[in-house]
Amino acid sequence: MKTRAAILKLSPATAPYADSRPLVIEEVELDPPGPEELLIRIGAAGLCHSDLSVINGNRPRPVPMVLGHEAAGTVVEAGSAIRDLKPGDRVVMTFQPTCGSCLPCAEGRPALCIPGAEANGKGVLMSGEIRLHDCHDHHAIHHHCGVSGYAEYAVISRHSVVKVEADDIPFAELALFGCAVQTGVGAVLNTCKVQPGQSVAVVGLGGVGLAALLGAVAAGATEIVAVDLSDEKLAIARELGATHTYNAADPDVVAKIKADTRGGVDHAVELAGAIPAFQLAYQVTKRGGQTVTAGLASPTSEFRVPAVNIVAEERSVKGSYMGSCVPQRDIPRFIAMYRAGKLPVDKLLSRTLKLEDINEGFDLLDRGEAIRQVVIFDNG
Repeated sequence: MKTRAAILKLSPATAPYADSRPLVIEEVELDPPGPEELLIRIGAAGLCHSDLSVINGNRPRPVPMVLGHEAAGTVVEAGSAIRDLKPGDRVVMTFQPTCGSCLPCAEGRPALCIPGAEANGKGVLMSGEIRLHDCHDHHAIHHHCGVSGYAEYAVISRHSVVKVEADDIPFAELALFGCAVQTGVGAVLNTCKVQPGQSVAVVGLGGVGLAALLGAVAAGATEIVAVDLSDEKLAIARELGATHTYNAADPDVVAKIKADTRGGVDHAVELAGAIPAFQLAYQVTKRGGQTVTAGLASPTSEFRVPAVNIVAEERSVKGSYMGSCVPQRDIPRFIAMYRAGKLPVDKLLSRTLKLEDINEGFDLLDRGEAIRQVVIFDNG
């Protein structure tokens, strides 16, 4: 079948993207799903820094590629080997396919799935196949994170899909659970394991960072520190439950945070994907505390700390990928928290847009002028 999609043909691309037009809207050929794959009608797909990092070349991926890894939609057709999903089922896509049988999966850490990571790096589905092709010469068009959600329809591995009972939730909100909520809320609840009464700092207030802040509120943290370069985002953070807000441009910001939190926070989570933000997060973590990064910095970036601090202050530094989530467990759990009013994910939405406006949307994201933008195909 044919479907419209946003194709990244060259990377890196130069901003402003409204001028360079790195994402080209064209019809592509979409092959039928294999035995363990699904044909999905995409309802909505979010714009995320992980997509932007492919556009600007910070995360090299094979091109041409249909981007979009944060998405939700409806099953149209299930492969012959699939028994637990049927046409009409609503699903949320997860950007790390999970095989269920490699060592990390067997250890309960599917975010670290080895075959899934290998498939994502190659731009293929878990089967090793590519189901997207150019309509004219039939050349392959790669998949992004096994999803490629910037398209009206997508063929996606069963290993990348979570069925949800969520007919009452618009796709524009449901899509956010695939990345922003998994990564941000998961970093706080799963990686940090924040306990009621503890203190949390969130450095970097994009969609993932503000989702982490919502997670800190839901976890019962009593001091929630929000740090960003944007006063507008700091104002949003206060509305969402931050008890302290600081502009990272203040040369005394670290000293002020440590003074106001009596020596630093129990958990500092960096979500900006920038080394200065990671360093700030480490500096505001208290003795015996934990610094977690879920931001994807450039592959060439390095983070350095004095080794003596790790020992003498019993400090820990940890990475968090996909919020250390088990998607089949956590996506329905986070949706239940949303319904209960504990995760007001809808407040993360800056705006919705059409597929044709996607380049302009990435300009807003690149300039830090939007929290979460979502391309709408069918808002359900």
